[in-house]
Amino acid sequence: MFRPRLLPEKSFPSYAYLPGKYPHPVRDALGHSYRSDPVTVAVGEALGSDVFRWGIDLFNHGYYWEAHEAWEPLWQAAKQSAQHRLFFKGLILLAAAGVKIREGKRVAAARHATRAAGLFRQVVSPGGLFEKALGMTPAALAEHAQAVVAYPVVLREPKPAQPEPVFDFILAPVSESV
Repeated sequence: MFRPRLLPEKSFPSYAYLPGKYPHPVRDALGHSYRSDPVTVAVGEALGSDVFRWGIDLFNHGYYWEAHEAWEPLWQAAKQSAQHRLFFKGLILLAAAGVKIREGKRVAAARHATRAAGLFRQVVSPGGLFEKALGMTPAALAEHAQAVVAYPVVLREPKPAQPEPVFDFILAPVSESV
């Protein structure tokens, strides 16, 4: 499946983090994001931000822990918007499910995916805001998340430190210039 890049000028991390297998990206001096600067984005600008788009690139290409980290500040900034908080938390949990799938932890993956699906089902998208941001409705994303539970992913033999997309869909924002 072709996986487009939203920010092709940005280099992917040197490895896709899996707990216990590689240096922790932030806490370990050998980590790919050690001493990286914290990011701040206002909730009103979040869905159009490079931070959000970078999370999409990471997610689509199998860097699930890194996508979770990219979206975390957006979730934290959304304290005044319940819908944004639900949406970002759902994305974070879906990325966490990707990590657990890569680790071979099916029960944990199913738990995260189920929680993500439940959050996406609660999201109300005024004016199609979230659909434009991802190229699908939150309800469709909930179905994709729930599919992780119904049809567990079978991984190929993993290549050390290499990202591996585990979902059969991509997130692709709808262009405003159509």
